[in-house]
Amino acid sequence: MFSSSALRSALAEATADRIVFDLAGIVDRHDDLLRELPGVDVRFAVKACPVDDVLGALARGGAGFDAASPNEIAQALRTGVPPDRVHYGNTIKSDQDIATAYRRGVRLFATDSLADVRAIAAHAPGSRVFCRLSTPGRGALWGLSGKFGCSVPQALEVLAAARAHGLVPAGLSLHVGSQQMTVAAWRDAFTELAGAITRLDALGIRLDHVNLGGGLPAMGYLDRSGVLLRPPLPAILGAIRDGMRRLRLVAAGPLDFVLEPGRHLVADHGAIRAHAVRLTEREQHWLYLSCGRFNGLYELDQIQYRLEFPTHPSGPRVMARVAGPTCDSDDAFGPGALIPVPAALSSGDPVWIMSAGAYSVSYTTVGFNGFDPLPHRVIGARDEVAAC
Repeated sequence: MFSSSALRSALAEATADRIVFDLAGIVDRHDDLLRELPGVDVRFAVKACPVDDVLGALARGGAGFDAASPNEIAQALRTGVPPDRVHYGNTIKSDQDIATAYRRGVRLFATDSLADVRAIAAHAPGSRVFCRLSTPGRGALWGLSGKFGCSVPQALEVLAAARAHGLVPAGLSLHVGSQQMTVAAWRDAFTELAGAITRLDALGIRLDHVNLGGGLPAMGYLDRSGVLLRPPLPAILGAIRDGMRRLRLVAAGPLDFVLEPGRHLVADHGAIRAHAVRLTEREQHWLYLSCGRFNGLYELDQIQYRLEFPTHPSGPRVMARVAGPTCDSDDAFGPGALIPVPAALSSGDPVWIMSAGAYSVSYTTVGFNGFDPLPHRVIGARDEVAAC
């Protein structure tokens, strides 16, 4: 349901561990999103899948990029998109990084504080800025609250200061939380945005866009008890359409919308071919895999990945804790989670980890405990690529 036949064939063909990305599936998910939210400018969050072939395909499909550092900006620009299709979406950035982004042609910056506004004015003069509002993060697996964003009254000060410092106060942004599972979070976000736009209008600040951030869910994860998560995606998309109509009525002038999907586009179209290291029994069964938290599955704290055992599609199962290969005790699937695994599983047998396309590249370590980062392969491109 969540993986193409081409992806599964590539996993079956693999004789060694690797991450496989189905480029056609990613592009199809992007196109579906554009059909559901016509007129929205998609800026893919580079951090979710910093793979050149993935970024290139999305760029050819019309996407721009949300970048969080000069290196991400450089990678986005290598796709051939012009600098005005890339924004610096991180509110945390040094003077040097601001200057580097400006030198590379970026002219749109996220902000959430007066200090950051002053730095942008000094090192990226005349640039456009959008202010990030804080959200509570309720309903998301990762709330993303606290470190980023400011209140509406603070946003008024920030954007007024931007204007005073010669910057263009161009927009507002927010993020409802990663893997947001509720419709209410989006409705509340639009209510917050509507109030902010009205108050900014009273100050004579006319925004030209609203950045709705990320948060759209992947569909193929399991919860900690092993049950398929069922985010209400159609209702979420409906709430976004309704919210955009509402904000256009509130705004004094034309208002564009930006969306920064990351995991929604790539998670379900990537998978890991790993292998069993050992199935053991110590008071309970343990299955150790060749891939864990430090090899691309950093998000084990909140989700379970669907596991498939292609050499043992049937037969007796045992309930086991599943863990990665390192000597770190946190390198395991969720606390207390027991997963049915084949009783006949042997060391070296392949194990497929599904819906692992988001953050599997960017979160991996350079070699914790001496385990090398996984190579990756992209399928569905004109020239299929194997990369280390």
